[in-house]
Amino acid sequence: MVAVVARGLDAFESERWRDAASILGPAARQVPSSGFIQEILGLSLYRQQRWLLAAQHLEASRRILGTLANHAVLADCYRALRRWNLVDALWEELRLAAPDPDTVAEGRIVAASSLADRGNLPAAIALLEGAPNAPKRVSERHLRTWYVLGDLHDRAGNPVIARKFFARVVSHDGRFADARERLATLGG
Repeated sequence: MVAVVARGLDAFESERWRDAASILGPAARQVPSSGFIQEILGLSLYRQQRWLLAAQHLEASRRILGTLANHAVLADCYRALRRWNLVDALWEELRLAAPDPDTVAEGRIVAASSLADRGNLPAAIALLEGAPNAPKRVSERHLRTWYVLGDLHDRAGNPVIARKFFARVVSHDGRFADARERLATLGG
């Protein structure tokens, strides 16, 4: 069993998500009480955009391990499935527990994206603008938050504000996603 999990983890780490899922699926059935196997399988299925199966395995992992580490990923699965109440509940749980800044930032991004999916761009923007905005050291979570804020402002018809956020991303990492292209499209 250890060799099977090791092969699955190797496939997971090398981004061969289908391989990881096919290796770990039988292991998860053999040892359903292994939170680790459930977690890696759930993350592999998430990368394949197999939202329902990913959510099932991530829920099992959460039950077994009692961790908040994958709340944002689980919430994103529910977002894809349009299970808004579960997205909101996971965000609230994560927000109140505030385990670490990266995890909270990912949860906030998913919750804001969920609000935008439901057509509530003002609430989505307000949620992300409530995040810490002037860090001493910029990390990927800041870039991701600013990128999504740029996107939301663009979708809301606020090109000047969108340009400001994309410019902030580009000034710290010119290769981040398509921020440079988005900025150019907005005249920046």
